[in-house]
Amino acid sequence: MSDATDTPVARKAQLDTLAVTLLVVCCAFWGFQQILIKWAGRDIPPLWQASLRMWGATALLWLWCRWRGVALFGRDGSLGGGLLAGLLFAAEFVSIYIGLQYTPASRLTVFLYTSPFWVALLVPRFVPSERLQPRQWLGLWVAFGAVALAFSEAFTQPTAPGQWRGDALGLAAGLFWGLTTVAIRTTRVATVSAEKSLFYQLGVTALVTPLLSLALREPWSLDYPAAAWGSVFLQTAVGAFASYLAWMWMLRHYPVTRVATFTFLTPLFALVFGVVLLGEPLTLRLVLALAGVALGIVLVNRR
Repeated sequence: MSDATDTPVARKAQLDTLAVTLLVVCCAFWGFQQILIKWAGRDIPPLWQASLRMWGATALLWLWCRWRGVALFGRDGSLGGGLLAGLLFAAEFVSIYIGLQYTPASRLTVFLYTSPFWVALLVPRFVPSERLQPRQWLGLWVAFGAVALAFSEAFTQPTAPGQWRGDALGLAAGLFWGLTTVAIRTTRVATVSAEKSLFYQLGVTALVTPLLSLALREPWSLDYPAAAWGSVFLQTAVGAFASYLAWMWMLRHYPVTRVATFTFLTPLFALVFGVVLLGEPLTLRLVLALAGVALGIVLVNRR
């Protein structure tokens, strides 16, 4: 999937089998990643955990680029857009980690997955070919409604003091995720390799998160149990490196409005892994939500 040169590539009008397979695999891991973060979070402070993850992923990406001969520092006019995408990417993760201090993960997840709406609203203003038709908008709402259904129990529980802050940060994270995708699609970053696009985001976040961790006075250490380090390794090697690199490659080659719709699968995969790995009950609500997301994705991507 590597693009060794920073030259424009032909963008496909539809998602093919390769894209759909990659999207499902990425979403499945991102759903499992929530469990990994919980495991490591028992021992490692959240922003320090994010810092370790981003440092490791940046180093892996740099080694990958050295091996593949992918240029990362050539002048190609992408610096401004790349730094913007990196700052937005960092803001998303900071909003998530801080927001989880105020609101349950299930509530924040629903707000986070407003991201595809921002992509569908903003990208067509710059790229008319990405505009969704009424049927596709219906599919977007069906998919989001299914996710909200799956997590609806979180909205019937008593509200904790200050929970509105976490909800607001969840919405902000969804906005920042959407804006990151818009920045990648509508600036010179769209013409660079997937590796360089990801390098901007990981590199900036690797600089921002430790500064915020220090500001919040999180304790730093490297003396953690093997299970915690195993979780960080998977988050780093598979999550922040391999899956995000595949995501950047797909944003470069396929319609981003259609690609973004698949992210609705991620929170449902998290619930499925909760059933399979944690013994949580399989409810009718979850089954209906899975069917609703599948229907929404079909409506958005149907020719």
